[in-house]
Amino acid sequence: MLLRLLAAGVSCGLALILLPLPGGAEDALTALQRSGARGSGRPAGEADDLRRGALSAPPGMAAPGSAGWGGIDEKAALPVLPRVPGLPFLQDLVNAAPAGSLLRPPPGRYSGPLVVNKPLTIDGGGQVIIDGGGKGTVFVLEANDSVLRGLHLTASGASHDSDDACLNVRGDRNVIEDLTIDDCLFGIDLKKSNDNVVRNNRIRSKPFDLGTRGDSLRLWYSQRNLIAGNRIEDARDMVAWYSNDNRYLGNEARRSRYSIHFMFAANNLVEGNRFADNAVGVYIMYSGGGVIRRNVFSHANGPTGMAVGFKEASDVLVEENEIIYCGVGIGLDMSPFEPESTIRIRRNRIAYNGVGMSFLADKDGTLIEGNVFEGNLTPVAMGDSGSARHNVWRNNYWDDYQGFDRNRDHIGDRPHELYAYADQLWMEMPYARFFRNAPMMEMLDFLERLAPFSSPVLLLRDEQPAFTPAAAGRRSAGE
Repeated sequence: MLLRLLAAGVSCGLALILLPLPGGAEDALTALQRSGARGSGRPAGEADDLRRGALSAPPGMAAPGSAGWGGIDEKAALPVLPRVPGLPFLQDLVNAAPAGSLLRPPPGRYSGPLVVNKPLTIDGGGQVIIDGGGKGTVFVLEANDSVLRGLHLTASGASHDSDDACLNVRGDRNVIEDLTIDDCLFGIDLKKSNDNVVRNNRIRSKPFDLGTRGDSLRLWYSQRNLIAGNRIEDARDMVAWYSNDNRYLGNEARRSRYSIHFMFAANNLVEGNRFADNAVGVYIMYSGGGVIRRNVFSHANGPTGMAVGFKEASDVLVEENEIIYCGVGIGLDMSPFEPESTIRIRRNRIAYNGVGMSFLADKDGTLIEGNVFEGNLTPVAMGDSGSARHNVWRNNYWDDYQGFDRNRDHIGDRPHELYAYADQLWMEMPYARFFRNAPMMEMLDFLERLAPFSSPVLLLRDEQPAFTPAAAGRRSAGE
């Protein structure tokens, strides 16, 4: 008898191993193996990410063990039972509403889940709560040309495998505004959804540790959306994957990880936002094009604290931002990446940061002009013991400039040169960063400047530095 049970168990195990992959995944994996993840129309660098494990599966294909990333083209079934006993079921009112009509539910608390698969305007007037019962996703919008307004969505599930969210959007030209979203793992999740307006919403994740929260607002293959006036607190990331030509205007994000994280996302505009107390402000990876303009970045601190960061990005403009009290103001890692591309950094105030600008490689192609560098512990740092001289430094204001303006043209009479003396120690040896600006390091730096024991490293040379903060950027502005 025991031998029969063992044999049955072995045969079942073999049956499980031989089961085909679901949903056409087997064909997709075979195609991926044959192509070597090359020449398939994917953005440059994605094949390397697949090998490094940064992406668990090709776009649109379900990752192993993940029900949320795959199946985005599948239609959600209309729910028939409420998740919260004793509460009225809002799906019944939605089912009864004609397509294209206006639905104003009576004020109160309703049970989810809810699926809208026809054009509809739902206006809760700020007095309608939809409760997900702590399981799954609360609301799925699978329609075009709809409006969701004045609703409070709460209590999604807590599963990252199924991407439990308050609101999934799978349609175009919708307006989602004045929603309150809390106690949800993920906030608003747009997949293959274009030309939507997401504005004036308040989003908060579940009260988990930072790394286990969900994303506040996520775009996946979604183009030309307007993300405006939203307030995000205590979430993980606002992220855009393979999503181009979107506009992020006047949003506020606090106590999150990435305020906005772009991956393979081109030509997005980030303007007039306020990002405070996050680990990272805006980070652009493997992307080309885009503008980061007139934002305020503050208190991006901690081991990875950075206001604006680039990883193998190209042709991005960073201008007229206020970057203050961050670990690193602007960090560049192999950027610009594409040949003959540029990163333009102009007319920003970079002040009171640990490091004003950080370069992880001695690479050219960055234009730094008309910026104000003041109060930073270190204005510019290199990560590979090289220099930043291959970049263009022009008409910046440096609070440690040692020169005069005898002809009163607001331009320093001599170039500004930044050398690395003893402070090069903490650039080369990460453990020495703990002692940066300590009295001993300051003494070593003073002695090195007074009587150098070795040739200092010239980090940069600004030929025509601005003599006052007000003068910075005049030449770049054509004055």
